[in-house]
Amino acid sequence: MRTPTRYPKGSRSEWQQVRQRAVERFVAGERPRQIAPTLGVSYEAVRLWYHRWREGDATLRADKPRGRPARRTSEQLEQLKQELLRGPTAHGYRTELWTLKRIAAVIKQLFGVSYHESHVFKILRALGWTCQKPQRRAKERNEARIQQWLAEDWPRIKKGP
Repeated sequence: MRTPTRYPKGSRSEWQQVRQRAVERFVAGERPRQIAPTLGVSYEAVRLWYHRWREGDATLRADKPRGRPARRTSEQLEQLKQELLRGPTAHGYRTELWTLKRIAAVIKQLFGVSYHESHVFKILRALGWTCQKPQRRAKERNEARIQQWLAEDWPRIKKGP
């Protein structure tokens, strides 16, 4: 019978803890079929860990990083952050509005690497930045006149006390 899986949605350290508990049970003499349901992982995963453990494989202890290595170093990301803080006008744009397309162009200019706009958003999130939309306001807006209208005319127009 196959065990329903409830894999931890978490970090490498959580997976490391699950594997460590499995190894402790291997040492105690339990079999993978007994261990899988209690750890909430599939029998196939525990069986694989069991064979690695019997062979003395050290990969059970240290989980290797997954995925492709990052193309930008932390120093380059810091350099990008500083360039973005200088603002779009410092990079030749007419307005003070960063767009993903503009940021992608700056990255290409700085590092010679092209990124798709959706990936640029992931880079910005990794830097701790969030999406911001500028408030739409007329250029001709007169704040003093608006405050005067609110103080003098609005109370007269407003219904009720």
